[in-house]
Amino acid sequence: MHLKITESRLPFAPLLLIAPFFLWGTAMVAMKGVSPHTTPFFMAGVRLVPAGVMVLIAAASMGRPQPKGWGAWLWILLFAIVDGALFQGFLAQGLMRTGAGLGSVMIDSQPLAVALMALWLFGEKIGLWGWLGLAIGVLGISLLGLPEEWILAAVQTIGQGHWALDDFSVINFVLNLFDNGQGLMLLAALSMAVGTVLVRYVCRYADPVSATGWHMILGGLPLFWLSSQLESDQWINLSVSNWTALAYSTIFGSAIAYGLFFYFASSGSLTSLSSLTFLTPVFALLFGNLFLSEILSPLQWLGVSLTLVSIYLINQREVLTERLKRSSEEVSPDQSGAVQNSSLSPQSDGEVAGVPLTVAETEPERLP
Repeated sequence: MHLKITESRLPFAPLLLIAPFFLWGTAMVAMKGVSPHTTPFFMAGVRLVPAGVMVLIAAASMGRPQPKGWGAWLWILLFAIVDGALFQGFLAQGLMRTGAGLGSVMIDSQPLAVALMALWLFGEKIGLWGWLGLAIGVLGISLLGLPEEWILAAVQTIGQGHWALDDFSVINFVLNLFDNGQGLMLLAALSMAVGTVLVRYVCRYADPVSATGWHMILGGLPLFWLSSQLESDQWINLSVSNWTALAYSTIFGSAIAYGLFFYFASSGSLTSLSSLTFLTPVFALLFGNLFLSEILSPLQWLGVSLTLVSIYLINQREVLTERLKRSSEEVSPDQSGAVQNSSLSPQSDGEVAGVPLTVAETEPERLP
């Protein structure tokens, strides 16, 4: 994976490269630690609005233009509703019912939905590796999202030669799915995926950094309104350490993480950068176990592993296809015949079995 990090003017560029994913993963752990002491809509609003103000201040200091015209503001408003209010709202509600590590895996399954929407809307090719990743991802998400007793009952039923589950109810299925939090995390992932697609349209009318700041503010205000109408005692039980965790999620998990992400994305390494998204749930699982003593069942670990593999295959499908194509073209029929014929003839200096020894002059392989 060629990220050209050595060309960056920033010190410690390799560490800064993985910083957004480290910050997003650890922010999930910080939010989960605060969730028992506050309310979900208030926590979601706190993470969005102050971070949006910070991003706008940074955009102004960099001389980024502000949105102009009804078209720009309408797309930003739609972006704010989907990627701001819905995403953070479902995320905060889901964290109340599931762990930080498991929730992060569910959230970072959004490349699966992005790949399908890009196929339908923009005609982007998924390819062999992409479809394989989608299939593995569906299996992994099923192991994570469905209640474990359902999965075990289904396996036992199929093992006995039956292919239909008795007493199956769609209503009970939906209620159980949303009660354990995984369904809410899937809705959060879907909202983030739609928001990722909307960015293409937003950037046609507005600067992406300024639009990001405004979408955080406009998306956070409805969450504060919902909190004022539906919740109570939002901050009464918050300690100094809880406020510190919220500040970390806001400053580092939102403002700085998005700032670094946009910096590296603007340098032309977006394709390679997106392949690092699988690091987010890895950090969340690690620190969730370390600080919150979160433990996953063997079946959930299997689902986590399959989901991470699927995310990698989806993000790296073009690179894997190119590698497979190059490896198949390394030895063509003409070249293999020349090698066999040259093995029967005397070898000249600088050749081994008719193959020149000047391979050091070959240009190194460059990945996108």
